[in-house]
Amino acid sequence: MWLHFNNSLNRLRSVGSWEAVSYLLLLCVAMPLKYIWGWPEAVRAVGMAHGLLWMAYIGLAVLGQVDYKWHWKTTAWLFVASLLPFGPFVAEAKLLRKVQTEEL
Repeated sequence: MWLHFNNSLNRLRSVGSWEAVSYLLLLCVAMPLKYIWGWPEAVRAVGMAHGLLWMAYIGLAVLGQVDYKWHWKTTAWLFVASLLPFGPFVAEAKLLRKVQTEEL
């Protein structure tokens, strides 16, 4: 799940996992470092990584819609999931596994 890039769906899953972890790091580690201990560089570094991963996740969701001809609601739910701290993990369990079984 963490480093599988052999097709669009696996790329989406892998980037989604890393995006979710980076979001949690941003909220639970970098933000306290900035606001409690006065170290804004943590938010700058983790925020940049999270932003890049988020853009990649959204791009791969759109690419998945094109490649697999998903309904637009699936892509919309993936977008909503990207805005929630554990969202990509929930999307993996609820949406992407269902999509994969429908393809087989």
